[in-house]
Amino acid sequence: MNTLANFSTKSAQDKAMQLANLATQALIDEARLSPKPGLVDRRSSGAHTDLTLNLMEESAYSLADAFYEMALRGWCSPINVVLRREIGRIGRDGEKQMMAVTGGINTHRGAIWSLGLIVTALACVDEVVSAEKIAKLVGDLANLPDVNAPKVFSKGLYASKKYCVPGAREEAQQGFPHIIKFGLPTLRESRKAGANESQAQINALLAIMSSLTDTCVLSRAGMSALKYVQQTSKAILAVGGVATEKGQALFGSLDKQMLVSNISPGGAADLLAATLLLDRTTVIQ
Repeated sequence: MNTLANFSTKSAQDKAMQLANLATQALIDEARLSPKPGLVDRRSSGAHTDLTLNLMEESAYSLADAFYEMALRGWCSPINVVLRREIGRIGRDGEKQMMAVTGGINTHRGAIWSLGLIVTALACVDEVVSAEKIAKLVGDLANLPDVNAPKVFSKGLYASKKYCVPGAREEAQQGFPHIIKFGLPTLRESRKAGANESQAQINALLAIMSSLTDTCVLSRAGMSALKYVQQTSKAILAVGGVATEKGQALFGSLDKQMLVSNISPGGAADLLAATLLLDRTTVIQ
């Protein structure tokens, strides 16, 4: 699909709607992508006893209005504290809507943060630009204060503090280094190497997992589990990724072990969805 066609010439409402649809679809595509180690996919609920694919899809659809409002507010707007405060408010309203749909289950809280920042940054520019430029704008926006943000101590934040590692907030503030350096290049290079689209997306997920200090993994299973996930993901990519026989064998072992150990790379999954969104809305630098 050519999502870049006439992308920069649309009206505010049209572009906001397009961005909201693309963000929602990125979340749905990430959820449906199969097989994924430890994550909800078409096969099963992975390591999650409270999630299903249907619930993930309903959650994604529930966020479309929030993404639309963020993009509309960001339309040709300067990156400033006022914008940061407004998208924070919209994001919190979107989270309430999500929780109402999911019965209080946190399906996409991290994704609201990452994809919300991206659709806002995309709306701020009046031309099609590179992922690197959008990531820089995201970093500028994420580093601004939101005085109205409540003090929420999540499992991810607890793991971040316990293990002294960056979390989702710092990832955005740094301009999504795991998307720009790992996820997006691997996605595009895998396609060029002959992988089909599902294989390319799984390779992109593995590339993110190979480096990210995923607080979802840490909160569930600790540092030794994170090291195992990172090292095995690197090994799969080193033999050519999941499009190769050796890569498939290693991936199968990783998949089984993550289920046995109740490990879910939820942070990497959020960044994969963000990678898909940036892939569909930006040009190669």
